[in-house]
Amino acid sequence: MACNIDGDSMFPDWLLPRDLTEFMLVLVMALIADYIYPYHSGLMLKVHPVHTSYVTALALYRRLPRSKASGFLIWASITALHVGIYGSLLYVLSNFRILWILASAYILKVSTSLRLLAIHVLNVREGLKVKDLEYARKYVSGIVRRDVSGLGEGHIASAAIESLFESLVDGFASPMLYYVFLGPIGALFQRIVNTLDSALGYRSEEFLQVGWLPAKADTLINYIPARLTSLLIIASCPLVGSSLVASLKTYIRDRALTLSLNSGNVMASASGCLRIRLEKIGEYCIGREFRLPNHDDIGNAIKLWICTIALYQSLMICIYIAYYVGIINFISFTGLDLH
Repeated sequence: MACNIDGDSMFPDWLLPRDLTEFMLVLVMALIADYIYPYHSGLMLKVHPVHTSYVTALALYRRLPRSKASGFLIWASITALHVGIYGSLLYVLSNFRILWILASAYILKVSTSLRLLAIHVLNVREGLKVKDLEYARKYVSGIVRRDVSGLGEGHIASAAIESLFESLVDGFASPMLYYVFLGPIGALFQRIVNTLDSALGYRSEEFLQVGWLPAKADTLINYIPARLTSLLIIASCPLVGSSLVASLKTYIRDRALTLSLNSGNVMASASGCLRIRLEKIGEYCIGREFRLPNHDDIGNAIKLWICTIALYQSLMICIYIAYYVGIINFISFTGLDLH
C-alpha cells in the first residue's frame, strides 16, 4: 500500500507515490527528461504511447465501419491496452521503489510535453523575425491542424500563440492534474484520450461518427484543467507587465467563440493579457479590438506561458500536499482503519 505524507498506508503503492519525496522525484525527473530529450526517434518513438495509440487508432479506423460503435471500440480498446500495460509495469515494480520511481518518471515524461512545443513556437518567431514566412509556416504547421500555406505574418503568429496555450492544457496542465490525484497512470490516461481525439476527433463527414466519443472524452477530461489554466494565465498578467482586468474582460466575453468548449478559454485569457487578436479565418476572432500579433508578441507569449507553468506547477504541489494531508486528518479524526 502507498504511504501518505505521514507514513500511513492508504492507496495501492503501485498506483501513487508513497509520499511527497517520491511525488517530487517523479515530477522533477520527468521535467528534466522532457528538457533534455524533447524529441523521440527510432525505437523511443516506436514505443512512445502517443505514437502507438495514434497509429493503432488509425489502423483500426481503416478496418472498421464508420460508426459510433466503432469509435467506442477503438477508444476503449486502446485506452485499456495502454493503461493495462503501463499499470502492470508499475504493479510489478511496486516493491522495488527506485525502479518504480524511474518507470513512473518515464510514464509522466511521455504523458507531458513542454520543450518540443516551445521549440516549434520559437522557430516560428525566428522565421517571422527575419521575414522568412516559409520557415515560419513549416514550424507552425507542426503544431496546428489548419492549412497554413496561405497565411501571412499576423495569422502565422496567431496560430503559434493559440497552439502554445491550447497545448499547454493538453500537454501539461491536464496530465499534471491527473498525476496529482491518480498518479502517473492518470497522466498517461489523459494523454491517450487526448491523442485519440487528435487522431479521430475531426468534424468532417469522414470522421464525424467514429470520432464522436474520442472528441467528447477529450472535452470532458480537459474541462477543469482548461479553466484552471485560464485563471492562472490571468493571474500571471502582472508578472509580464500586463493588465489582469483587461485579460479577465476578454476572457469573459470571448471564451465561448471557438467550437471547442475548452480551447477558447485559454486563448481568450491570453489574448486579453497580451493585447493581441487571435484569429482563425472563417471560424473565430478573439480580442477583436486588438491587432494581430507579430514576432515580438510571440516572445511575450512565451514569457506569459512560462509564468503560467510556474504558477500551475506550484499549485499542483500545494494541492497534492493539501489533498493528502486533508485525507490524513480526516482518517485520524474518524478513526478509520485502512490497513
